Amino acid sequence: MEENTPKEQHKQTDQHKEGEASQERESASAFDARIPLEDLKKAVVKIKAQIQQIIIGQDRFIDLLIVSLLADGHVLIEGVPGIAKTITSKLFAKTIDTSFSRLQFTPDLMPSDVLGTSIYSKEKSGFEFKKGPIFSNIVLIDEINRAPAKTQSALFEVMEEQQITMDGTTYHMPPPFMVVATQNPIEQEGTYALPEAQLDRFLFKIKLTYPSLEEEKEVIKSHHERKNKDTLSLIKAVLNTRDLLSYRRLLKDVIVEEKLFDYIAEIVHQTRQHPHLILGASPRASIAILNTSKVFGAIQGRDFVTPDDIKKSLEPVLNHRIVLTPEKEMEGMQTGDVIDMIVKSVEIPR
Repeated sequence: MEENTPKEQHKQTDQHKEGEASQERESASAFDARIPLEDLKKAVVKIKAQIQQIIIGQDRFIDLLIVSLLADGHVLIEGVPGIAKTITSKLFAKTIDTSFSRLQFTPDLMPSDVLGTSIYSKEKSGFEFKKGPIFSNIVLIDEINRAPAKTQSALFEVMEEQQITMDGTTYHMPPPFMVVATQNPIEQEGTYALPEAQLDRFLFKIKLTYPSLEEEKEVIKSHHERKNKDTLSLIKAVLNTRDLLSYRRLLKDVIVEEKLFDYIAEIVHQTRQHPHLILGASPRASIAILNTSKVFGAIQGRDFVTPDDIKKSLEPVLNHRIVLTPEKEMEGMQTGDVIDMIVKSVEIPR
């Protein structure tokens, strides 16, 4: 057999390299075409940019609000007064071109004040249903734990099934539908703690803390520079309903490998037998972790889930679904501490 000359060998090498480069381009092209996520990623950047004109140092909070919206979930925000729980939620709602309503929960609030009521109409010679403020796309409920259990329970059906049933008639909520609720963990007088069944309706529970010293300096400076400008007037809607619903459909196709299903299931299963917990997470929590990890991956421009995406979902999904034993609670342990223990004990899939 004749050996190739150096010139022919060099030519073959170039052809081989060109072939590999072509395969890489085809592979990259195929990857880009699997799920088009560029517009979704840009929309998320625009929403964050709008809110960050006003809000300083709440990047994680804003991220979780966006993830919850894309995952079709509700959010419970817990924090002391004055750390921008309500204003951030209002600004977030303003970036979406949808309807918005705000409800201030009080001890004398009745279910009909939330859902609506039937009123007799002389013109129609019969009762007519007048929709309550819950009939909106994004509903902000301030101080949700100030209303009694009767009013809180009125939210069960609408948060889970996005519909309400009144006088035998079912009324569906217009999509998208998202409840953003706030509560103060410090003041207990005149409040009614949310039962576990109600808490489980929330996709995320976001715990907010005070800003750092540098962030607080920026807050003061920013407030001074805005002078008397209305903060809401500075925010523009950058995402419409049509695009939002389109992005939600795309997210259902994000790729999840079999071993990641096992990873999620193992973590949730560990919460049910951990010695520091008297209540573990339900299968609803497993599904919530799956759905939100897809969103965390997608907003980074990836159409597949990684273990890091799952880890980002764990604390906000689980912290209100697990209950510490009284002994550990008295010792000052937090649910986040137990979640960290469980994550460290479960092998990360490779």
